[in-house]
Amino acid sequence: MKLSVIGTGYVGLVSATCFAEMGNHVICVDNNQEKLAKMKRAVVPIYEPGLDTLFHRNIEKKRLEFTDDLKYAVENSEVVFLCLPTPQDEDGSADLKYVFGVAGDIAKILKANGDKDFKIIVNKSTVPVGTCASVTKIIADEGVKNYEVISNPEFLREGFAVDDFLKPDRIVIGAESKKVFEKMRTLYEPFVRQGNPIIEMDPYSSEITKYAANSYLAMRITFMNELANFTEKVGGNIDMVRKGISADTRIGKRFLFPGIGYGGSCFPKDVRALIKTSIDKNSSMTILQTVDEINNRQKLVLVNKILEHFNNDIKGKEFGVWGLSFKPNTDDMREAPSIYIINELLKHGAKISAYDPEAIENSKIYFDDKIEYTENQYAAIKDKDALLILTEWNEFRNPDMNLIAENLKEKLIFDGRNVFTPERMNELEFTYYSIGRVAIK
Repeated sequence: MKLSVIGTGYVGLVSATCFAEMGNHVICVDNNQEKLAKMKRAVVPIYEPGLDTLFHRNIEKKRLEFTDDLKYAVENSEVVFLCLPTPQDEDGSADLKYVFGVAGDIAKILKANGDKDFKIIVNKSTVPVGTCASVTKIIADEGVKNYEVISNPEFLREGFAVDDFLKPDRIVIGAESKKVFEKMRTLYEPFVRQGNPIIEMDPYSSEITKYAANSYLAMRITFMNELANFTEKVGGNIDMVRKGISADTRIGKRFLFPGIGYGGSCFPKDVRALIKTSIDKNSSMTILQTVDEINNRQKLVLVNKILEHFNNDIKGKEFGVWGLSFKPNTDDMREAPSIYIINELLKHGAKISAYDPEAIENSKIYFDDKIEYTENQYAAIKDKDALLILTEWNEFRNPDMNLIAENLKEKLIFDGRNVFTPERMNELEFTYYSIGRVAIK
């Protein structure tokens, strides 16, 4: 099938590459010339495990093409995927200027082309309820008739996006006509050979489904963070509580690990967008407002532990940070808890030295030269007052504890991701603070 993907961020590039892997020809469109130049040189512009191999294979097989020519892409595609950014606006709503702008451009292209070939325009971006209808109107206003705008939300986890796309839990398609459902089923059937469902619904329900999924997962994380704070205060261990409740099949095991708050490009933005949409529709989402407020507070829980340990005076203190990205297996820094934590420590006069396996370049957008960056995890803690763990990369899970002790001024760790166990830290005689477990002193 001939496809085009407009926008080559995490969602767009993973989608394009995985579609190409199944034998489709995919034209990738982006207006970022630096990114286009990289892709044309077969350089993957983002870090996503497993993407590099598929990307190179499909370039070699000439199934991936890169251009800034939207007209060429639209004219040579049966299905056009919109994988455009929908950044958070000042009022919490999703800013749809990129989606609407490209929709208007597509409308003009279709009109100029005589409206002769039926086109499916797919909203794969996370967009508020009613966006399909809005894009449909934008195109219809140009007098174009031979098209349909549909919703096909992505459910990709950064760090696992390739696997999620190739082996999805489900495919959600929000459309109106039988022929479009049939076309999309044909496109996606190679991805669901093991029987995972292709769920067909109207566009409004499809748009809600995406926001509902992310908001529910954010709510689970937030509940566990609140529960962890309570458990710690009464002397319990959140790890034991988690095991106790997750054994219930009605609850399950996923998204129950407490920490320093969720981040990334999806959960914070999508929760706030659903809150704003609900307000606009006079349908309160009080529970999500609380989720957002609690998550913002949770990002400072570790800071409060640090301040309390140092009697509210960390001016001149030097901290080594392990992990900057919002979660492991990605270089994405958007809404990363590390941003809030480090900036708060800097405000109090602390100095920061940091290491991350993939996110250092992206972190410079947020910190510039306000912090020091190191080439390995042990250099980050050399002669530092404490180690702070802000992202649970696998390489941090079983480090050389003797090296940690030798490098730090004192054996002091603030673990925002519960990478270590209190029992082990007690045996090694570290002072150890974590989330939802009583401190080891």
